[in-house]
Amino acid sequence: MEQSQQVLSEASRQRAMLGPEGLIARTVAERATALRDVRRHLHRHPELSHEEHATTDFIAQQLAELGLAPRRMAGTGLICDIPGADPSLELMGLRADMDALGIPELSTVPYRSTVEGVSHACGHDVHMSAVLGAATALVRVADEGALRRGVRLVFQPAEEMHPCGALELIGQDVLDGVDSILALHCDPGVDVGHVGLKSGPITSATDPVRIQVRGAGGHTSRPHLTQDLVYALGSIATQLPAALTRRMDPRSGVNLTWGAIHAGSAFNAIPSAGTLEGTLRCLDHEAWDRAEQLLEEVLADLVRPWGVEARVTHDRGVPPVSNSPASVEVLAAAVRGVLGHENLDPTAQSLGGEDFAWYLEKVPGALARLGTRTPGGRTYDLHMGDLMIDERAIGIGASVLAAACVQRDLADA
Repeated sequence: MEQSQQVLSEASRQRAMLGPEGLIARTVAERATALRDVRRHLHRHPELSHEEHATTDFIAQQLAELGLAPRRMAGTGLICDIPGADPSLELMGLRADMDALGIPELSTVPYRSTVEGVSHACGHDVHMSAVLGAATALVRVADEGALRRGVRLVFQPAEEMHPCGALELIGQDVLDGVDSILALHCDPGVDVGHVGLKSGPITSATDPVRIQVRGAGGHTSRPHLTQDLVYALGSIATQLPAALTRRMDPRSGVNLTWGAIHAGSAFNAIPSAGTLEGTLRCLDHEAWDRAEQLLEEVLADLVRPWGVEARVTHDRGVPPVSNSPASVEVLAAAVRGVLGHENLDPTAQSLGGEDFAWYLEKVPGALARLGTRTPGGRTYDLHMGDLMIDERAIGIGASVLAAACVQRDLADA
């Protein structure tokens, strides 16, 4: 981490030596090793959704050491305000998700997960460390009287779970007094030192889908006397995703992909029940609103020839994250100031889901993609046990988020 500032161009470092931006740059550089150690502690001790008790304790301790007063939420998670010089202004939010995944870690780094079968395979340890780093810098800016608008830090549990932690915290009024909110997400397909931004939708709607099928089972030698449930499941598994692509506008990016199929336990018996489970993803909010009714209609048509009973459970997961242009410009200005304009990248909308979208249903904001790949190194993937992060991304994320809060002040002035 001592080399984290090498990612910055010399010109951007010189520009950053004046004013709040310079204070942010110096603070993050001074705290680089400490922030790396924070990330490694979190990485060693991952906790699943709604089980982030020790993580909440640790984050609260880090914030208290900065002289702040974190407020715990019901269950897990917390919020913490950094007061600005003008209390009449609404707060700007910075959000970090806290939970890990039930995926065994495959790496052999000294700070690998100590919890069997659980790891930070989505980079939430980096998100938390970056927001803590931003908080450290913003406290120093506020101490100098240079933070006009206060900042609310939101450490959110259960991003990986359905129902998600974002809705829980919104229900606990974490957005009261907040008029915009920003977040980062690790992108292992982008080199460290680069940040990707896009106005409008940047992720997709993502919904869990479960289909339960029932019918008269029997011996495989007499399928004509049964309702061949396995055959029906196979038909649903292949034809339902295909039918959706012909019933919905292809520009909406509708994609139904199965992750699990279960039926029967004997090779010579047709079972009487089975299930299909998967995810429905939509790039378009309007398509997302229409998908549930269409799923039920198409499924009923598909199973009619087989005489089986089928029931679909379609849970509304998360809408697309839709970045507001004004918030994107605030983040873009911060990236240009910290990294230089050449390291601000356009990025495409993905089919991944993020419950940060729920905050943006309430207030404007933006999600940026934080590069975490070592230049010239291997491209890893999220939700994989061998995910490796170039730790220089922590300081970069911290600097960009803190600088964005300052940029918001400048944009309002």
